[in-house]
Amino acid sequence: MSTRPSTSQSAPDPSVLWWIGSLVGLGTFCVGVFLVVSPHETLEVLTVVLGVLLLVDGAFAVLGAIAGASDSRGLLAIVGVLSMIAGLLLVKKPFDTLVVLTLVVGVWFVVAGVVRLVAAFAMIGSKAATIVAALVDLVAGALILSWPELGLATFAVIVGIVLIVRGVLLMYAGWLLRKLDESESQDPLSTAVA
Repeated sequence: MSTRPSTSQSAPDPSVLWWIGSLVGLGTFCVGVFLVVSPHETLEVLTVVLGVLLLVDGAFAVLGAIAGASDSRGLLAIVGVLSMIAGLLLVKKPFDTLVVLTLVVGVWFVVAGVVRLVAAFAMIGSKAATIVAALVDLVAGALILSWPELGLATFAVIVGIVLIVRGVLLMYAGWLLRKLDESESQDPLSTAVA
């Protein structure tokens, strides 16, 4: 049971949704491992897999903006919408050229990294994981955009490494939220209030 008041005006308690972050983290981690282990998959398969991942990432960013309580909710919503647009573009129109795919993914990494870095400094509490994720996104985006003769295998490995790091950080965030939920449910005041 949460110690937050449950009125129709208040946002849902994110600590009870710990499993969503863990599940998305696990999925992100698995896609990252797939890309690192089998980087020679066809361009169309890679494009669709990354498109679906961007759609899911965008949806959860928008949900996080709706349920969040920080000043950076607007930025998070913008990244979520941009992620979903890029994901739809990749899923609906799998490109025949690696150049277009690298531009879409590279720009998305840079934009997501900048927004996450700005949002991290507006957060209350621990910022380390968000800053690490933002820096990884920025470095990967800059690397992808600055490497004109990037091959498919190299591109897949770079994106795979980023997704592995993101997946681990998302699973860690889910674990922290679960610990928070468990500590609130064991708090004698939370049962007295309910």
